[in-house]
Amino acid sequence: MDREMLRNLILEILREEAGDCPVKKAVPKTITLGQADRLDTGNPAHRVYTRDFFTLEESPRLGAGLMEMEATAFPWTLTYDEVDVVLSGRLEIRCGAKTVSAGPGEVILLPKGSQIEFIAAEKTRFVYVTYPADWNTKQGTVSE
Repeated sequence: MDREMLRNLILEILREEAGDCPVKKAVPKTITLGQADRLDTGNPAHRVYTRDFFTLEESPRLGAGLMEMEATAFPWTLTYDEVDVVLSGRLEIRCGAKTVSAGPGEVILLPKGSQIEFIAAEKTRFVYVTYPADWNTKQGTVSE
């Protein structure tokens, strides 16, 4: 059995278990992030944690998850498109000479190829939505 056949079989089983409705729900306010969710930015002092809401089997094209940062700033180059919805705190994105700041209920668009710096002075939680979903395998990179 090749990879594509296995993928289709897994998706078929997931659809059967979900019944005729494959709709899923995530509740970010109930999720507590910890050491197992730490994002390696290359600096052990950075406090950045992330967890996807859905597996690639559940959502093979569109990714979504929760990120939490505190007293951290780090450069990043996106190899995917991303939208960030701030839940609490204040998220700043520096791109060249421009800084975009967002608070609770506000949304930031980060197009593929953007070279940015994620900045959170205080504890900040936000939902990210990525395309494609496998952003972690084709991960954005910490910029030098």
